[in-house]
Amino acid sequence: MIKQKHPLFSIIVPTYNRPGQLTSCLESIERLEYPREDFEVIVVDDGSRSPLEETVAPFRTQLNISLIIQEHRGPAMARNRGAAHAKGVFLAFTDDDCTLAPDWLKALGARFDQTPDRMIGGKTFNIVSDNLYSEAASLLIEYLYSYYNKDPGQALFFTSNNFALPAVKFRTISGFNPSFPLAAGEDRELCERWLRHGYWMTYAPEVKVYHHHALALSTFCRQHFNYGRGAFRFHRIRARNLSDRFRIEPLSFYINMLTYPFSSGRKRSPFLFVALLIATQVANASGFLWEWINQNLERFRLKKSQSS
Repeated sequence: MIKQKHPLFSIIVPTYNRPGQLTSCLESIERLEYPREDFEVIVVDDGSRSPLEETVAPFRTQLNISLIIQEHRGPAMARNRGAAHAKGVFLAFTDDDCTLAPDWLKALGARFDQTPDRMIGGKTFNIVSDNLYSEAASLLIEYLYSYYNKDPGQALFFTSNNFALPAVKFRTISGFNPSFPLAAGEDRELCERWLRHGYWMTYAPEVKVYHHHALALSTFCRQHFNYGRGAFRFHRIRARNLSDRFRIEPLSFYINMLTYPFSSGRKRSPFLFVALLIATQVANASGFLWEWINQNLERFRLKKSQSS
């Protein structure tokens, strides 16, 4: 790629109360097979309880790294803060509980050489495959990618821990929607808005990251409950923007989801995964309903206070 005055890539890593995972993430960035002058790293501390300067400091000799600190506002706002500080031509997003393949930037660079105006999303691998709940969460993402990104050149959805896009276009669409307070739905909303602006997305499975997130049953269910909350916000914003009603996926989407474990090649019994996928949908629906009730109660209180 043509050398730029500014770094070619800005890697943005939001983090919250996970210094150990952040260290592993930064160590993987240190191992990237890419010229140091062609990328910068921006860590955004989303109000962690303990200061992260000691975590970041050892990497300053090897990386062009910045640490930004904000009050706890959620990953969407944290990513926007990082992007506002970024000098790179392309913004590359990952999470603090991910490690990057050594050729991550090289693979992204090769894709941007071909299509510099697109959003490029890569493949995320679960690295704690001995954890049933983490593997089930990974299986669900794998299914969603097979559904939404069936045509890699016309992809529809990427998770926010592994994608990159031109900085100019990110700012044109105003970045992530900061009204999403959780790590839930903000990436889906960004992708939908990106496509609505007439931009394109490409799925590039050679762009690899490894996800280190061990789950228990309680955290697994809480995660998908929060996804339901995020889904409500996503559908409400989408309906408002398109002057349309809430729309859900067709029945075939859910049938195919429940049959997917039988063709996924996992070592564990597919029936275990089917049961957990059903649990994700129950938790998701509960979170959706919880958010609907709370938002309507908030509107009722607001109207009542305005009328009194």
